[in-house]
Amino acid sequence: ICSLVPSPKGFPELKNDAFLRAARGEETEHTPVWCMRQAGRYLPEFRETRAAQDFFATCRSPKLCCELTLQPLRRFPLDAAIIFSDILVVPQALGMEVVMVPGKGPTFTEPLKEVEDLLKLRQKVDVTAELGYVFQAITLTRHCLEGRVPLIGFSGAPWTLMSYMIEGGGSTTMAKAKSWLYRHPEASHRLLRLLTDVVTDYLVGQVAAGAQALQLFESHAGHLGPEQFQDFALPYIRDIAQAVKSKLKEEALPLVPMIIFAKDAHYALRDLARAGYEVVGLDWTVRPQEARAQTGKDVTLQGNLDPCALYAPKEKIGELVKKMLEGFGTRRYIANLGHGLYPDMDPEHVGAFVEAVHAHSRHINKQ
Repeated sequence: ICSLVPSPKGFPELKNDAFLRAARGEETEHTPVWCMRQAGRYLPEFRETRAAQDFFATCRSPKLCCELTLQPLRRFPLDAAIIFSDILVVPQALGMEVVMVPGKGPTFTEPLKEVEDLLKLRQKVDVTAELGYVFQAITLTRHCLEGRVPLIGFSGAPWTLMSYMIEGGGSTTMAKAKSWLYRHPEASHRLLRLLTDVVTDYLVGQVAAGAQALQLFESHAGHLGPEQFQDFALPYIRDIAQAVKSKLKEEALPLVPMIIFAKDAHYALRDLARAGYEVVGLDWTVRPQEARAQTGKDVTLQGNLDPCALYAPKEKIGELVKKMLEGFGTRRYIANLGHGLYPDMDPEHVGAFVEAVHAHSRHINKQ
């Protein structure tokens, strides 16, 4: 089955639904755990699979995406898989060229410089035509998972995508993108609205293809202050949750849990908890008790061990996990890192993290 792309029907029955139950606020025997960037360069088999391939060519191969998504699950008893892809496939769907430059990262050959450049973007995007390869990867992976764990689909959020499209790549200040917010507020909103519409269709398409949960990455939230976040990020984050849910209903597709991860946006936790998402993801700079107080009892929290904690000896990782679980409690909680895994991490330490979450949460639940 894993050599041809099957149809998004007749998926194998799900055997481990702990992640979905926790997302919905139901009880679980153990705290579910997965890691952002769990399919990544820290795995030797990942480096081997990717060795000869251009990064975005890999993203466009359903077979390779499926293989990379499954790799961490062969090693660790994770409770969810996340499709291997990249947030920058959305700007590509809008007609922008993005290449992966070794040692530098993703680079836009022609970033947006002037307001007039918005006219170069596709104003109507057929997501199946432009991003169908992601849908195929999801369908294939969902079949090849054989019901072991749920599959998460994802997208970048509008502000994060906009910031890349203007900066032309990574940036420590996001000054070019932020200057648009101050100098060209109307054009900024136009671009953010266009991105919101594409992201909405893209996420709905992922569910139609077989994704069982969705995560929205507002990775550059920390570059905005509270006021800019209120104006240029939060409204679109809210709109996406609302529009995705109503389209899923219209198309008689399953209403899957949605996760919002806005990195470094502590000032917005209260608003994010009311933005229409079942789960709020946290970075490592927030205390569990504080996050719980800000977000209330009606959302599930996800996070938030400092990824660098995985450089610690294994016993220490166990202690840190125990402390994290005691801080969050085991109800309405999904364990994760506060950001993605780094390329030089030891896979055995990732395994120690996953096992510690399962062992300590089972112990806490028994008490």
